[in-house]
Amino acid sequence: MAFPPSFLDELRNRLPLAAIVGRTVKLARKGREYQGLCPFHNEKTPSFTVNEDKGFFHCFGCGAHGDAIGFEMRAHHLSFTEAVERLAAEAGMALPAPDPEAGRREARRATLHDVLDAACAFFEAALRAPEGRDGLAYLKRRGLSDDTIARFRLGWAPQGQGGLKAALAAKGAPEALLAEAGLVRAADDGRVFDMFRGRVTFPITDRRGRPIAFGARTLGDGQPKYLNSPDTPLFHKGATLYGLAQAREPARAHNRVVAVEGYMDVIALHQAGFDMAVAPLGTALTEDQIAALWALADEPTLCFDGDAAGQRAMARAATRALPILAPGKSLGFAILPAGDDPDSLVRSRGLAALRAVIDGAQPLIDVIWRTHAEGRAVDTPERRAGLERDLMRAAGEIGDAEVRRYYQTALKDRLWQAARRPFGAKGKGKAAGRASATRDSDGKVPGMGNLTPPPTDTRRHERWLLALVIEFPGLLDGVAERLGNTTFSDSTLDNLRRGILKHLVTGLDLDGDALRAYLRSDGFSQALESLLDANEYKIARPDALRDAKTLWEHVFSLYQRSDLRAEAGQAADDYVRDWSPADWARQAAILTSRVRTSDIDGGE
Repeated sequence: MAFPPSFLDELRNRLPLAAIVGRTVKLARKGREYQGLCPFHNEKTPSFTVNEDKGFFHCFGCGAHGDAIGFEMRAHHLSFTEAVERLAAEAGMALPAPDPEAGRREARRATLHDVLDAACAFFEAALRAPEGRDGLAYLKRRGLSDDTIARFRLGWAPQGQGGLKAALAAKGAPEALLAEAGLVRAADDGRVFDMFRGRVTFPITDRRGRPIAFGARTLGDGQPKYLNSPDTPLFHKGATLYGLAQAREPARAHNRVVAVEGYMDVIALHQAGFDMAVAPLGTALTEDQIAALWALADEPTLCFDGDAAGQRAMARAATRALPILAPGKSLGFAILPAGDDPDSLVRSRGLAALRAVIDGAQPLIDVIWRTHAEGRAVDTPERRAGLERDLMRAAGEIGDAEVRRYYQTALKDRLWQAARRPFGAKGKGKAAGRASATRDSDGKVPGMGNLTPPPTDTRRHERWLLALVIEFPGLLDGVAERLGNTTFSDSTLDNLRRGILKHLVTGLDLDGDALRAYLRSDGFSQALESLLDANEYKIARPDALRDAKTLWEHVFSLYQRSDLRAEAGQAADDYVRDWSPADWARQAAILTSRVRTSDIDGGE
């Protein structure tokens, strides 16, 4: 329903924003604003503010922002119309009368809802009648309980051509209305007959749980196996998700939703206790359906079969998502074991097995990379250029400039990593660049007092390199190039490395506390807590930044040298096993690098 702007302005003026928010959030007065813990993401330090004068709330942690209507929508999972109606009742304001044409449209939609609900009740009753025993037996064989069958309002469409039409006509529903609702259709000879016959019925509902269409499954060899209602004024197949009404609240509460393939998958998962599952309606996932998923969770998981068809569907979904990606909005891709669907996996191995598959979902960028790079050699400049062209074309489809830039950077980084191997660098190949730090005879860094660099352990080195730049963001300008050309062996630390480097792209001048807040808002809270849970990285001296730079350079030199050792060992093995001029050149280059590094940091 459309509301006049003047009505909405009056509604906002009548209701104090702090009072509305205060019903959900414990607010404390801070100057001219109120502050509290954000209700839309987990946080321990308040970053949520309410500005009564300007009429908006804002969270500096997750970015949530809006007015009283927007808060009501977010906090209580309401549509715009539902939020306005609730607030208007609270303010004692009568809703404005809609224009006559809008009123007629709403009345028509209400009538369609009524006739579809009556059809749903007819199918439910038929399932429990003798004529529906085959349908009920099928649902029982699939392991569904009576409670689940009732919750999803499953039913049976009798075999006859006019049973539903006759039953609804007796209630006063004209044939034209049934046709508009997609319940009957006309044959070539003009006869009108029921759309669904001899099938188990699955009501497709809107977000409020009202039937808007039906899916139906045949139990025999008839085709198609599944049949959906045609598009109607209430139902648009490409914009609807099955199970949305049941999944909406738990999905939003947990910021998690999983899209599976079919009706039975959704129903079985809900019955098993995973009530955040939905499904498209037998078609490839559309942009509208992706947007509907994002309304439930920031990074929905799409669940695909592990066969070739599943891989193709995954690639199509990834490609379709690219143009509409936005900051904070993406997709995860979970691959089921061969021969399983979600329903069979839960029945054979339990819900924990499905959760493990979902928890192992791949990010969208992995799918884009694999779609274009899998099976392609990059052992010549021409082949590398060809793959880079295809990757950049894919990234170029992304509509949001910021997300597109990050994808281009990340894909080029992966290409660079992949392209090093054919030229002999089978180790991890750390960054070029020479360290400038030295050390004295007892292994300590001159000028660093009692600070001793970490033991020769790759992961410890990686932790120090990140912790120092987090404590002292002023280091970043001088070390970013080397940090950017380095891939850490620990995947969690490597993701955090990428997150820190994103700070440079933002152009923000952050101190240590602000950088940590930035990283936490970007999803790195757990990694930060693990990294900074000790005081081993603190340098409390007047010249702390200078000392931190000296220590960072020294740790990097140790880190680079340990990697060169591993790479030299691998090169030597290759040389002994299968001598070639290229192996000799590679061995010589690595040994030269080791000599230079040893000269820099004081030898072995």
